[in-house]
Amino acid sequence: MSNESLLKKEFKERDVQRLRNLVSKNYTDKTVTQVGYTKAQTDYKEGDVWEENGKTWTIKNGIKMTITKLDLVKSILQMPLTCPECKRAMNKGRLDKHMYSIHKKCSDCVIAHETELKRIGKFEEYQKSILSRGVEVHIKEMEDILLELSLGINEGSFVTESGDVEEWKGKGVDEQEIIKDIQEYIQKLKDSIK
Repeated sequence: MSNESLLKKEFKERDVQRLRNLVSKNYTDKTVTQVGYTKAQTDYKEGDVWEENGKTWTIKNGIKMTITKLDLVKSILQMPLTCPECKRAMNKGRLDKHMYSIHKKCSDCVIAHETELKRIGKFEEYQKSILSRGVEVHIKEMEDILLELSLGINEGSFVTESGDVEEWKGKGVDEQEIIKDIQEYIQKLKDSIK
């Protein structure tokens, strides 16, 4: 073998420019000029809302995210990191989660509020109002079930995991008797909160 260079490849100008860019740590610099269509890019700021490809987008905490119909529900159900009332961390696990779902504040704030109500003698009234609200929610659920039964909305067909439709019918079940029992139950619940 001779002392000739074994490298017989010619370097193009863009290859040399790319190496120069790498050595000078300009990793994103272009080496060639491209001609053609380029999409106009719009820069959005925190809180901007826009529509793109049939979806609504926003930027929240520096992150681009879609806006869905369930965002309101998520914001209602999601427990914050700090209590909205006292601004302390909600770190008591299940207790804070349970209290936030009912009272929208941490367990310490609920305890302080209930202690104050006991001190001034209004705790029994407060307790009855909370219990009656729970019963009212249960009555509403039972009325919805009654409406489904009376309108025949629930035909007893269900789709399984494999995609098969199954018909579930009760043997000898009298729907009118069930409707009558639910109506009596609802009336007992309404009488209990009066």
